[in-house]
Amino acid sequence: MTLVRVATRGSDLALTQARWVAARIEAVLGVQTELVIVTTSGDRLQHVRLSEVGGKGLFVKEIEEALREGRADVAVHSAKDLPASLAAGLVLAAVPERADPRDALVTRRPGASLASLPKGARIGTGSARRAAQILALRPDLSIVPMRGNVPTRLRRLESDALDAVVLACAGLDRLGLGERIAERIAVQTLLPALGQGTLAVEARAGESLACDLAALEDASAAATLAAERAFLVRLEGDCNVPLAGFAERVAADRVRLRGLLALEDGSALARAQAEAPAVAPAQAGERAAERVLAAGGAAILEALRAKATAGRAARDA
Repeated sequence: MTLVRVATRGSDLALTQARWVAARIEAVLGVQTELVIVTTSGDRLQHVRLSEVGGKGLFVKEIEEALREGRADVAVHSAKDLPASLAAGLVLAAVPERADPRDALVTRRPGASLASLPKGARIGTGSARRAAQILALRPDLSIVPMRGNVPTRLRRLESDALDAVVLACAGLDRLGLGERIAERIAVQTLLPALGQGTLAVEARAGESLACDLAALEDASAAATLAAERAFLVRLEGDCNVPLAGFAERVAADRVRLRGLLALEDGSALARAQAEAPAVAPAQAGERAAERVLAAGGAAILEALRAKATAGRAARDA
């Protein structure tokens, strides 16, 4: 193969990420690449909550279809957009090195932090995970729902008179906007999304290219993503579920995952952590998930799913 077609969404961030992976493919595999831009359902449905239209898999579905139909050879995703299961016939071929996994507070007034924001401050985020944790820490703050790409969300700081927005550090850094970050929020304060800061390179199973792409793999990033995705799979997480988790290497041969499940208003949170050998990182995610369920997560999941069912029934009525 002399040309590798790389499927990606068309946002500035997605294109930046895909170009970075494409350059790595060219350097490591000695082939040419071209980008195949795919408009996903998630991109088209910018004015509705993802939980109402199928969840975060809407950013992935059409890209996976391009792979399965042979219109592309490789796909590049933000790992946090991947649903619990990949489409049949596809594999996660490589996980490059992870960028900063933390959440970023971007404020209108320089120098502010999450702790120092005034009572009643208006915080923009489209993430149920972020909203739940922020409200648990600062119930006096007001959450303003928002969607859109990174530049759109930054513009809304001014257009909607927001005090702050919360985005991913990795996305801002990759776009050269790291100087806009007022606070890189510690994972102990705001637990990141599963896979945040990590890129996922997907390919068709059984093809030589899928094996060749392993040359792009970073062992540490692959291990921590495996732990985080195991946590996601066990809890069957989707956009209706404020779910967070962060895995890290704690020794040369150990992986630790800290996980959290919450109600949307932050009134109840279940936390747990677990470790496992680095050669079996998924065990850390599975064990942490079981401990979260035992710590109150099972009741939280039941409440969240009952609310989601009631919401669907109301919309269908």
